[in-house]
Amino acid sequence: MLQYTGYIFDLDGTIYLSNRLLGQADQVIDKLTRLGKKVLFLTNKPIETRLDYAKKLNNFGIPATIDNIINSSLVTAQYLSKQKSNAVVYVIGEPPLIQELESFGLQITADPLQAEFLVVSFDRTFDYDKLNDAMIALKNGARYFATNPDRTCPIDGGEIPDCAGMIGAIHGVTGIYPEVICGKPSPITLAVALERIQQDAKDCLMIGDRLETDIKMGIEQGLDTALVLTGITSKEILEKSSIKPTYILESVADFLL
Repeated sequence: MLQYTGYIFDLDGTIYLSNRLLGQADQVIDKLTRLGKKVLFLTNKPIETRLDYAKKLNNFGIPATIDNIINSSLVTAQYLSKQKSNAVVYVIGEPPLIQELESFGLQITADPLQAEFLVVSFDRTFDYDKLNDAMIALKNGARYFATNPDRTCPIDGGEIPDCAGMIGAIHGVTGIYPEVICGKPSPITLAVALERIQQDAKDCLMIGDRLETDIKMGIEQGLDTALVLTGITSKEILEKSSIKPTYILESVADFLL
């Protein structure tokens, strides 16, 4: 697995789980870096800023900056700003997403009737009022984007509901799904990643714990893939799935073998 020039790592369930480092990931990244490989971290999780992720990785002994970290907030903000600069956006999401959207010049509104776009994300404060506002925005003609399709987010000891919960609730009352979901497995995300890592898809390996996001994106976009069994996907789930990775790893520590 050391023949690639670029390595794109998921974070939760791959490099760490909550506050626990997985699979000697610090040693793995150090090895790849010493071999002259390009390393990028790519997560769908929008509830922390890229600076937060960089600090967390550095605390684990993994050198990182916002320049080699991409999350679905960044991808969504960049993509939406290209649709319409200075667009007015109603957000169902947490402050790190709003901060990223504002950094691209997008205008955040609390009035769903003013919204040109509705952006829906992983939101641990999602409630009836937000659901109602989303319905109003869509009935008023707002375009509908979402950050990521994940059903759950892995944490130490289990999982918590992710963005799909918000998407599902909105679909339940409107019958409408997002026009675009920007995070993995979308080619929108991979395009941002390849531009950042400055490598061709065929020269990169995508490493992650989710078949339907990490591995699916890699396969569909021409990357070899490595599934780690430290997160969401078990061997039993893998056996039943039609999505098959290039490599199956007990953890990223397999890079040290």
